[in-house]
Amino acid sequence: MKPLKLSVLSRRAAAPAVALVLAGLTATACAPSTSDNGAKGDDKKGTLRVWLFQEVNNAPKKKVIDEAVAGFEKEHDGADVKVIYIPVDTRAQKIKAAFNDPKSAPDVIEYGNTDTAGYVKDGGLADISKEFGAWDEATNTDPAAEYSVTVGGKVYGAPLFVGVRALYYRTDVFKDLGLRPPTTQDELIATAKKIRRERPDLYGLAVGGAYTYGAMPFIWANGGDLATEKGKFGSNQYEAAIDSADAQKGVKAYTSLFGNDNCPAAKCAQWGGNDTVEAFASGKAAMAIGGDFSHQAIEAGKAKGKYAVVPLPGVKKGEVAPAFAGGNNLGVLKSSGHRTLAVDLLKTLAGKKTQRGLFDTMGFLPTFTDVRGEVAQKEPFVKPFVKTLSDSAKFVPASPGWTSIDSQLVLPTMFQEIVSGRKSVADATKDAAKKMDEAFKP
Repeated sequence: MKPLKLSVLSRRAAAPAVALVLAGLTATACAPSTSDNGAKGDDKKGTLRVWLFQEVNNAPKKKVIDEAVAGFEKEHDGADVKVIYIPVDTRAQKIKAAFNDPKSAPDVIEYGNTDTAGYVKDGGLADISKEFGAWDEATNTDPAAEYSVTVGGKVYGAPLFVGVRALYYRTDVFKDLGLRPPTTQDELIATAKKIRRERPDLYGLAVGGAYTYGAMPFIWANGGDLATEKGKFGSNQYEAAIDSADAQKGVKAYTSLFGNDNCPAAKCAQWGGNDTVEAFASGKAAMAIGGDFSHQAIEAGKAKGKYAVVPLPGVKKGEVAPAFAGGNNLGVLKSSGHRTLAVDLLKTLAGKKTQRGLFDTMGFLPTFTDVRGEVAQKEPFVKPFVKTLSDSAKFVPASPGWTSIDSQLVLPTMFQEIVSGRKSVADATKDAAKKMDEAFKP
């Protein structure tokens, strides 16, 4: 069995997808397999339909996309692009309908990258390996982002942006209490509890029982994993590892932060990632595990001008806790009757110029290493996130089963059972492992 580690993968190896997710998006059920959704032609003119996710403040994103579309239409005579922004919460139903009714389906879609394996299994995405391999800009694609569109050595899209989490902390609180940013996981926990003792009006470190992606670094830093791949690497068959001894160490470390000495379970057990970021942004918490994508929300809150960011520390001094790398991709539907145009449009929308624009207006972290380096020099707040991506990015299992695990709240339920005292760490992780193995079955 092989653990899910990027370090064992070469950049262009024929490996399965390393599935990623955008923080704040909850994976939902995938569409059933379709029997015949292949394209019947490849028209070089006509209308291209695009479905993108609607953001909370969609105007900046629309502006960047409109400019990219205008450039594409100018370069492709006879092509007309219609962009529709779909609600994130109902995307699963819309995409399911598109897979089952090619006539109403778009040509290009944006999707959360944990959906990759499921959408490929359902036959919804086109294999664009040849075009991606010949795309000059793709040579600078972050390996983690590239694996988010790769299944069985074939490429089924292009990464649009990537997101990762780090440790936000209040510089004024740390100064008042004579504290330094923690350099180990034990220091992090001790610092959180010291702040709570000294400043009972604050949560030391805001944590959430439903914040799966904030908890994962604790599991990974302690040598544990969510699941391991069975048999030959690339088999896409997994078995749960959440009940292993090392994973249990991480679960214990994370759940030790729920209590009156840091973040009371009665309040924090129900929190997700957005709740913990809101607690920090509103001045109710001295620390929070937040993403680069959380920056705008924090800048709009009471913590503005009074915080800094460092990579989340690992178990040993100098280590960065492995962080879940999330993000979104763009894909061409297999049913598209404009394949060549659709792939060209995908390259435009996911290209370097567009990604620069999305970073400038939305804060979306580019998937190209050279562009990411440019924006890190331009915006220093990006540097801790870039370091985390470079040092320790990790992923969820590249299996359609992960969608079921996520949507059934298997891990949040496990954490909540532990912090409420209903189950021990051993029993809760064992029960969670059983549910995960059931979801992983072919």
